[in-house]
Amino acid sequence: MPSFLESLYYGQLNPAEKAVSTDPQYRQLSRQLSESMEVWMKKLSDDDFHELEELLDLCRQVQGLEMAASFADGFRLGARMIIEVYSEIV
Repeated sequence: MPSFLESLYYGQLNPAEKAVSTDPQYRQLSRQLSESMEVWMKKLSDDDFHELEELLDLCRQVQGLEMAASFADGFRLGARMIIEVYSEIV
């Protein structure tokens, strides 16, 4: 089994793949979103629905960038905590 650092180096770690919430609300909201998309698909013309999908894709791209920034900030915060803990031990 490769070490954590080897897995990180070789690109085998992808936290975004496992970023599915275990919060009970997640499943409910996801279902509501799917149902709402089906309603909009019936209400809108094919072209209008396609525009809506493009807008939502842009929102997902922005959200992905925000998640990446949040991950990096969280990682830095964790590293700072470890540095502080070890600096007090010495």
